[in-house]
Amino acid sequence: MKNNSRSLIHKKYFGEGALLFNTIIWGGTFVIVKNSLNDISPMLFVGIRFLIASLVLLPFAIKELKKLDGKSARMGLVVGVFLFLGFSTQTVGLNYTTATKSGFITGSLVMFTPLLQLLIERRKPTLGAMFGSLLVLMGLVFLSVRDTSIWNLFYELGSNFNFGDVMTLLCAIFFAMQIVFLDRASRRINFKALTFLQLSATSMLALLLAFALSAMGVEPVRAEFTGSLMGGLAYTAFLATFITMTVQTRFQKEVSPTKAGIIYSFEPLFSAVFAFFALSERFTLFSFIGCALIFSGLLASELLEKRSSKSKAEEKAEDEEVSLEKNGF
Repeated sequence: MKNNSRSLIHKKYFGEGALLFNTIIWGGTFVIVKNSLNDISPMLFVGIRFLIASLVLLPFAIKELKKLDGKSARMGLVVGVFLFLGFSTQTVGLNYTTATKSGFITGSLVMFTPLLQLLIERRKPTLGAMFGSLLVLMGLVFLSVRDTSIWNLFYELGSNFNFGDVMTLLCAIFFAMQIVFLDRASRRINFKALTFLQLSATSMLALLLAFALSAMGVEPVRAEFTGSLMGGLAYTAFLATFITMTVQTRFQKEVSPTKAGIIYSFEPLFSAVFAFFALSERFTLFSFIGCALIFSGLLASELLEKRSSKSKAEEKAEDEEVSLEKNGF
């Protein structure tokens, strides 16, 4: 019994470590994507990125794909649709809002995830996870501040909540939906097949949207395959999509959706660190406070969950002892 419990704990921590590895990789994509979009239209970039990743994965997933029934395939495609909606609304939103507001609003998925976990999976988030989520959200506020006053961020959000902000808010909800639905689907579908379904759905929908926007005269399809763009596609398609999506699909089921949301909130933190070194962007006192709060959120959720688990185990042991005494043992 103890060995089984220890094995579950090891799986949980390994899963959390794997998801944290993903956020480091995703954090590094900010600079690369920013440079790549000088040579290609946004949705075309997303479509090609996910198409390359899905083609790389196909030889490894084809055996499992053949075993899928209709219900499993539909479930996997639904997860892929939410992933696409998250990327597309984020891309559109960035064109109409500031980077400061976009970073903070996208990070609000850390609060949407526990709510959706409760509504969709009927799984109540732990108090530790909720407290950790709140600390992370506070950290994102500080990390998003670009000037000397933290109130300017709230003023900017309140006085000028525009179309781009609405799109970015939808992006946070869609990414939270993807996290929760992935938690359900990954317990039923082989991770290789499920990853392929997500990648291929996102790729096809992004390419369709790219050409639809071009036909409507909204965003022309453009691509100049420079060395910078080719390098950006190689990095994002292989490392930041093929590897990370496979890791996410394989290991996210070892942790709760709420904890996954907390871990994914480290992405803007790592983005800020990469931007500091690669783009010489300023790291302010608010940035350091934000980083400290985000780390505290993860640490608090771990410690409080561990204490809660220990208390439950002690209560169970006491109940068993009382039961044995009643039965004369």
